[in-house]
Amino acid sequence: MDVQIKLMGYFRIEMDGQVYDTFAQKSRKGAALIRFLVVQRGRPVSSQRLIRELEADSRNENPRNAMKTLVSRTRSLLNQISPGLGSCIASEPGTYRWQSLPGVTVDVLEILDILDRLRGKIDEEQQCALTERLMELYQGELEDEYWLHREYLEAIYDYIGLLNGREAYNRVCEVCERALKIDDLDEQLHILKMEALVNLNRPSEAMSQYYRVVRQSQVQLESEPSDELRAYYTDLVEQGRSLKLNLDFIHNELTREEKEQSGPYFCEYRAFKEIYNIQMRNLERLGSTMFLGVIMVGSNSSVIREGGMAGLLEILRRNLRKGDIVTRFSENIVAMLLPMVNYSTGSGVMGRIEKLFYAEYSGANLTFHSRISPLGGVAGGWGIQG
Repeated sequence: MDVQIKLMGYFRIEMDGQVYDTFAQKSRKGAALIRFLVVQRGRPVSSQRLIRELEADSRNENPRNAMKTLVSRTRSLLNQISPGLGSCIASEPGTYRWQSLPGVTVDVLEILDILDRLRGKIDEEQQCALTERLMELYQGELEDEYWLHREYLEAIYDYIGLLNGREAYNRVCEVCERALKIDDLDEQLHILKMEALVNLNRPSEAMSQYYRVVRQSQVQLESEPSDELRAYYTDLVEQGRSLKLNLDFIHNELTREEKEQSGPYFCEYRAFKEIYNIQMRNLERLGSTMFLGVIMVGSNSSVIREGGMAGLLEILRRNLRKGDIVTRFSENIVAMLLPMVNYSTGSGVMGRIEKLFYAEYSGANLTFHSRISPLGGVAGGWGIQG
């Protein structure tokens, strides 16, 4: 038996080159049961504790029988993947525990072993090798186990400290980027990468990293950067970084984004409102015209509707012009700002999008409704609410 059970990021089982990734869809509680038992590292867990952890929101009148049924179903699903795999969930009177059979590996167990070894007495080469392996295994957070993510980050910080001591700043940048793919909101990783870029005499890239995290904070967290990050920015500017550096950086950043943007501009609704407000101020002064378009996708199935929305966004990406602004207003509505078109042209755009949508989803039980209206100073014109 050669089975790899991977819990990091999302639940999947790999065997003989084949990936089984529908386990959690078939039994969300079964996946949660396996995760919980694995984290206990072979220690027995009482039925009462499992009921508290996994059935807390359940109104089942007989939770003990419900737990027995859950264990039985989970074992059955595992056995369907590989005969005998279900016996990894071992039971004794009143308790359950995880025991990996020969040939069965679990990424979380290896991660926990690595973290144990990193906390012990090891030399630098061992620390390097173990942390590199940790980064290979840590492919996303483990659901409901935030403590594990904190320990992972601490191991990464320690590794970066070792690399800084060796002046291996390029490697620091690489490690930070890999870790940021897992947690792009960790401010400390951004700061560590900026410090490495400065040490590599690449201050403009450090400035770019700063603005990247500022934009993230504003859009994703709706907050301003922390005092620590602001202080680092101040130090960066004061360390001999001239006005020309900032001017060159802003020019390069704008030019780069302009080159990268080949179709419509997609943004969060908050940014969409800001762009709308700016455009509305300029409409009368510039004598230009702008229309607001809205498309609503409907379906009785949320899964089918979500697939249709993803397809619609891709159709818009391929077919709208550079300069058009698109945002996902809600789970089934897309809003667009279409500058400098007349009503006939705007209606033609909507008609073309509808035709493309139905060509791609002709038998998918999806509906498409659209509307377009001029903005500003026109009876019946729309405003942006939020």
